[in-house]
Amino acid sequence: MEYYAGIDVSLKESSLCIVDVKGKVVREVKIPSEPEAVVRFFDELEFSVCKIGLEAGPLSQWLHAGLVAAHRDVVLLETRHVKAALSAMTVKTDRKDARGIAQLLRMGWYRPVHAKSVVSQDTRALLVGRKLLQEAARRRA
Repeated sequence: MEYYAGIDVSLKESSLCIVDVKGKVVREVKIPSEPEAVVRFFDELEFSVCKIGLEAGPLSQWLHAGLVAAHRDVVLLETRHVKAALSAMTVKTDRKDARGIAQLLRMGWYRPVHAKSVVSQDTRALLVGRKLLQEAARRRA
């Protein structure tokens, strides 16, 4: 049987939901937002997950890189598309978002986005920091 996992990433803890091919929720947990913890969770499951989905964002890049390094089939989902798909929920929680992401994966109702390389992300962070320092120096002068 195929299983799909959706992860709603937060700073300290992420909500994770696994659904089967019929859409039944198999497992819901909160796990630390650390790549090692997430990989360990999937390693310890008694079944294999065919696809893992994360909503694209600054916090999800780190988990995505860790899961790819662990040879997992992981997809970054386009943020606006996920927001539109989950907007029908009256009460929005991390748990429900993870469940919604898993269901989107299962049904194929998502748009994958390109994950920038770690080198590219590091370069961008340096350039943004440099620009902020330059602007602060100009304001003082």
